[in-house]
Amino acid sequence: MSFRNRFRVLLAVTLAILLVLVVAGCGGQGGGKVQRLSIATGSTGGTYYPYGGAMAGIINKHVQGVEATAEVTGASVENARLLDSNEAQIALMMNDVVYHAIKGEQAFNKPIELRTLFAMYPHFFHVVTLKDSKVNSMADLKGKKVSVGAPGSGTETMANQVLNALGLGYDQFQVFRLSFTENTEALRDKVIDVGIWSVGPPTSSIMDLATTHQIKLLSFSKEEMAKVYEKYPYYGEMKLEAGTYKGVDEEITAPSVWNSVMVHKNMSEDLAYKIVKAIFENKEEIVQVYSGAKYTTPENSIQNAVAPLHPGAVKYFKEIGLEVPQHLIPPEMK
Repeated sequence: MSFRNRFRVLLAVTLAILLVLVVAGCGGQGGGKVQRLSIATGSTGGTYYPYGGAMAGIINKHVQGVEATAEVTGASVENARLLDSNEAQIALMMNDVVYHAIKGEQAFNKPIELRTLFAMYPHFFHVVTLKDSKVNSMADLKGKKVSVGAPGSGTETMANQVLNALGLGYDQFQVFRLSFTENTEALRDKVIDVGIWSVGPPTSSIMDLATTHQIKLLSFSKEEMAKVYEKYPYYGEMKLEAGTYKGVDEEITAPSVWNSVMVHKNMSEDLAYKIVKAIFENKEEIVQVYSGAKYTTPENSIQNAVAPLHPGAVKYFKEIGLEVPQHLIPPEMK
């Protein structure tokens, strides 16, 4: 065989090998079609986005044949709708919004068949203003410029309910609907007097504000907390430790609400089980990104879920020896 012919044979073999490798590579980790999952989170200035990003990293490394991506969204209310339309397959949501979504009330004109994978951590209702502001109590919001959160966010849902419980309707102040990052910029520029964040502490956008401006957080009185509990029993009380944010040297009391990772009822049991198992076996990867993920435990999931668990989550929790109460067993398992 001549040199030219040998070269042609070698080239053909090489090309054939490369073709096989490309085809195999397109099949994903398991050699089959890659399943892509969109994780609906929130704005980049909150805690949902980094938490969701860390979740995506764990899923991509430890759940074979799946490719997950964290997406920036308007947060909880929008996320529920994204699950309903299958534009997202996993969503991070505040439990008050979960409650409204499964009931088909408030922002939702029909029930959405959501299932809980696991609970994440509690949100703290941050009411933030600048140190030199004359706003020193919740009653002082009257007549001021107040950002209640981005449209379609869990922050606005919570702000609307909490403020209404205190007799502070939207007609009593000038309403702004800004994202967490926009809150920071608007407070810096004195476009608004008060910004509200319902988010896990500490959150980067408030920390960022505190590096350039002296800030203060408003604390709720016992009477104010009692009014919130009475009207919205799914809210709890949380105390923020002094020093959580630069310059805030006293303990702050405010309402709180747990957050959950939600999916639609239609997710397969096998996929949900694999995701829950992967997250809990590698949770430290999320804690490294956001310290509040230390509250992400199977026990907290069972204690704080407001929507039924997904069958895949039920399978995992029972597998590790936990008892799942009947009210969290989904109808499809009964």
